[in-house]
Amino acid sequence: MNKELNSIGLNKKPSDTKIVVAMSGGVDSSTVAGMMKKDGYNVVGITLKLYDDGKEVAASKQCCSGQDIMDAKRVANKLDIEHKILYYQNKFKQGVIDNFVESYLKGETPIPCVQCNQTVKFKDLFEVSKDLKADALITGHYVKSITSNNSTNMYRAIDENRDQSYFLFNTTREQLDYLRFPLGGLLKDETRNIAKKLDLNVADKPDSQDICFVPNGDYASVIQKFRPDSFQKGNIKNLDGKVIGVHDGIINFTIGQRKGIKVSDKDPLYVIKINSEKNEIIVGPKEHLGKRKIILKNINLLADKKELDSNIFVKVRSTGKLLEAKVNLSDQNGATVDLKDSEDGISPGQACVFYNKDNLGFKVLGGGWIKE
Repeated sequence: MNKELNSIGLNKKPSDTKIVVAMSGGVDSSTVAGMMKKDGYNVVGITLKLYDDGKEVAASKQCCSGQDIMDAKRVANKLDIEHKILYYQNKFKQGVIDNFVESYLKGETPIPCVQCNQTVKFKDLFEVSKDLKADALITGHYVKSITSNNSTNMYRAIDENRDQSYFLFNTTREQLDYLRFPLGGLLKDETRNIAKKLDLNVADKPDSQDICFVPNGDYASVIQKFRPDSFQKGNIKNLDGKVIGVHDGIINFTIGQRKGIKVSDKDPLYVIKINSEKNEIIVGPKEHLGKRKIILKNINLLADKKELDSNIFVKVRSTGKLLEAKVNLSDQNGATVDLKDSEDGISPGQACVFYNKDNLGFKVLGGGWIKE
């Protein structure tokens, strides 16, 4: 006879189930730790110190700063759970910050949160959780995970404004079967209400909005710090190849940008292309921003290939909407995506994530990195 599954889909009593909760010090992960403790699980909280923040950074709306580590420690004490801090500054610099800088220097627009999940959070924290003999790793991400027959699928969160499935497309099948995301079925307001009922000091803490190592969204200052040689002047050209201005470094520009080009024309100009090899910015009118075809590299699939045979939906930026598309996989772990309607401002370095809709919601099928 089958034992009844516990709330995270395992055949064990909560008191016999050891779980690791990744605690960033924010309201979401703190609430998850509280929910798990209240349900009777054996909870170990782990907080990662990922970078050395100066005093000027600590007060900004970021995650993983010194203040956050203190908040996580306070929550763990309040909940009476074991709490560990892992010092991963070197791993984070190599796996995330260095990639971020190099990506900008190539004229791309990187997403360090995906790299962070892919490297430090789900790879290293996954291994630490296994070493601790934990049955699952739990996070405060807003995605739904639905487990049946020992296999877990990822779905878009109920709260579409909070959905973080875009950032998790690179999760491996093995990681996904071990991970649990209890907040995927909640609205943000409900999470805060639970935190208040649990009397957690972070219940009203503002959400982190900046990339953790980028103070106040000023990514140019980060690149200046690590690669001061990268601010080289170059040409701004129009679509006919005519030089119409000079820029102070390609890292100051992203595809689709309108402000800060400092070149006047009869129509507003937008960044259409960034050529890192020639250190050039190509600008033109808005109608040239729309694209229907995208080339992807480094595909990660979380579903059977045949699920990509029919028309699916893709997302080409974290804040973007779902777009109808056809995906054709190539032999070299790449893919070509044909969009039903053209989309503006698609940028190399961003992710293109695949979804299809079934009776449980929008299921994440995987995705890849936009190459061109």
